[in-house]
Amino acid sequence: MLHILFFFSLLFSSSHASVQDFCVANLKGPDTPAGFTCKSPKKVTVDDFVLSALGIAGNTTNIIKAAVTPAFVSQLPGLNGLGLSAARLDLAPAGVIPLHTHPGASELLFVIRGKILAGFISSANAVYLKTLKRGDIMVFPQGLLHFQVNAGGSTSIAVVSFSSANPGLQILDFALFANNLPSPLVEKTTFLDDAQVKKLKAVLGGTG
Repeated sequence: MLHILFFFSLLFSSSHASVQDFCVANLKGPDTPAGFTCKSPKKVTVDDFVLSALGIAGNTTNIIKAAVTPAFVSQLPGLNGLGLSAARLDLAPAGVIPLHTHPGASELLFVIRGKILAGFISSANAVYLKTLKRGDIMVFPQGLLHFQVNAGGSTSIAVVSFSSANPGLQILDFALFANNLPSPLVEKTTFLDDAQVKKLKAVLGGTG
């Protein structure tokens, strides 16, 4: 009996010793689809796991009257390999986060202050729309177009979490009108006329 207990004790000790508790991102290395390489454990500090930025209001003096403060792996290296991240969302009155998608993650939004009209569009073009109040949570499945709009008369605040340390982001309006995609192609693929396309490109900084 004693030799069996001794065997399991050795087995547990060896397996426990081989466990890698974390892989803090070496931000000086390349960012690959598998994440960053690991910083040497000897160089890891508690600050790699702590971020205070989400306690600070974002600057909403911009065209969308909104701000997103990220807590992704680039800001919080301890997230590397853990499959999660977060962000703070500030929406001034009339503020909007335009239609966008996160190719690498699902999103969970938690309203802290105010009211937010939020929704997403499924691949079957079904619309799921809800006005959220303080304390409400809404989930946005990975890769689907979604948006948030301030639905009240004062600043709204939310915290969002993602199922990836680096969820990615593509904003539909910017993808269409903030690059050098030729206007005739934009017009053909969106059914917008030339004047509308040129107006939107001028607003968002696009060319072509």
